[in-house]
Amino acid sequence: MSGARPLRLGLTGSIGMGKSTTAAIFREFGVPVHDADAAVHAIYGAEGVGPVEAAFPGVSMGGRIDRTLLGARVLHDKVAMAKLEAIVHPLVHAREAAFLERAAAAGEPVVVLDIPLLFETGAEGRVDATLVVTAPETVQRARVLARPGMTEAKFQAILSRQVPDSEKRARADYLIDTGHGLQHAREQVEKLIAALRQRAKGEAGHA
Repeated sequence: MSGARPLRLGLTGSIGMGKSTTAAIFREFGVPVHDADAAVHAIYGAEGVGPVEAAFPGVSMGGRIDRTLLGARVLHDKVAMAKLEAIVHPLVHAREAAFLERAAAAGEPVVVLDIPLLFETGAEGRVDATLVVTAPETVQRARVLARPGMTEAKFQAILSRQVPDSEKRARADYLIDTGHGLQHAREQVEKLIAALRQRAKGEAGHA
């Protein structure tokens, strides 16, 4: 199997739905996860500093991009956000490609690409299947508003940039519901991994 292309599962979910927790469960069960947000964070301290500072002067501090300063410049400005994405997305894709190469070399049957704005950016074309993490709206709201510094206005601003949960669920190949506690989520993930590994084995057999 070494060198074969792993099955790529695109993981997404709206804010407060439990996506990060679900990604951590995949890692616990030995499935490699590429976290697009973590990649952006790393890029803001490495190859992204020069081009982002050039586009938005004054947003770097101590040799890395300050996400608070940058956020203040782009959050409510669609043109600025598009300009930032044009710089950052290719750098994230390069890191993702390197991750996929390592996974193929290690003979991994399944990998997870954790992409917060998967549907919003058309990234479903880069994966073999999509998984949406969901929870009841009341649970989502309670989780998000409990975060430090979060306000109703900020919550609504974030939601306005995300495809609604109902649409995400309709477009997903798989769903994980985190509204019934961690153990329930773990059981769902474990079953899904078994199904995906079986699917990857079947596809490898037909390759």
